[in-house]
Amino acid sequence: MPTDPTPISKAQRPSPVKEVHILWITAGLGCDGDSVSVTAAEQPSIEDVLLGAIPGLPKVYLHNPVLAFEVGDDFMKYFYQAEEGKLEPFVLVVEGSIPNEKIKREGYWAALGTNPVTGQPITTCEWIDRLAPKALAVIGAGTCATYGGIHAMAGNPTGCMGLADYLGWKWRSKAGLPIINVPGCPVQPDNFMETVLYLLYQVAGLAPMIPLDDQLRPTWLFGKTVHEGCDRAGYYEQGDFALEYGSPKCLVKVGCWGPVVNCNVPKRGWMRGIGGCPNVGGICIGCTMPGFPDKFMPFMDEPPGARLSTFAIGKYGKLIRTLRSLTNSTVNKEPKWRHPGSTLTTGYRPQAH
Repeated sequence: MPTDPTPISKAQRPSPVKEVHILWITAGLGCDGDSVSVTAAEQPSIEDVLLGAIPGLPKVYLHNPVLAFEVGDDFMKYFYQAEEGKLEPFVLVVEGSIPNEKIKREGYWAALGTNPVTGQPITTCEWIDRLAPKALAVIGAGTCATYGGIHAMAGNPTGCMGLADYLGWKWRSKAGLPIINVPGCPVQPDNFMETVLYLLYQVAGLAPMIPLDDQLRPTWLFGKTVHEGCDRAGYYEQGDFALEYGSPKCLVKVGCWGPVVNCNVPKRGWMRGIGGCPNVGGICIGCTMPGFPDKFMPFMDEPPGARLSTFAIGKYGKLIRTLRSLTNSTVNKEPKWRHPGSTLTTGYRPQAH
């Protein structure tokens, strides 16, 4: 069972604040897909958070290069101000995996902005080193930032990793908060914004310490498996499996990893409760998991452990289907006393007066 990280004492919890800046670095190794994804969030939406439509929240300012109006130095000034201690408090969000800048002879893997003194790019790692110690909290957005993701798979030349690998799994912010991982490839929109909402309520003094599992994921979002929230799970129980795409049945035999993957997308959907991989006929490939993608490949093959489990559930499920079919045929017929005519056959016996 996942466990919460070391509890934070009351004295370590951040004092309530009235304004919060969110500095969002998209300069990890990634595709900006998480920034694009969260624009679809509605529970809450980015607009609701930034425009103060949610009672009790501090005023929030977002600095994300994909979503910002400012460009160039007008955008970068907020990062320099945060580094100098002139933009407090702030939350640091990192999107994209963190490359290892120590394993090459020259050049750099990823950078954001230019050092005005040297004229050289400022690497993403350097920005994390500068900002993380001064941040109220640090959030990894998407699987690349949380666990390394696709860029960190076997054979990659960058030696990249997730935030907790880079900063340390026991790392704490100056407010005593652990790293908060919200995985997904990309991150589910409402999962991320709901996590931000919880964190904002926490820094406003209106919520307790955010509950995280041992992989630093919010427990209320990632405490259940895909299978537990999947509409197709009943077919698995009955050993009734799809053998080709387009079937409404359980997708395990065509490559779905849902029974062992921590994710709430089938339950929550993708946008407005609609969509999500198995909900629309797609298999779960485990994109919210630390072992993704290596431990889930090759995709679209039956997972190794599923062969034994599906064989066992197939035998059990065949018996269950037969018994349920018999019961179904029985309860699909009306009782025999429901008929027209002059004779009452319900079993009613009038009392004598």
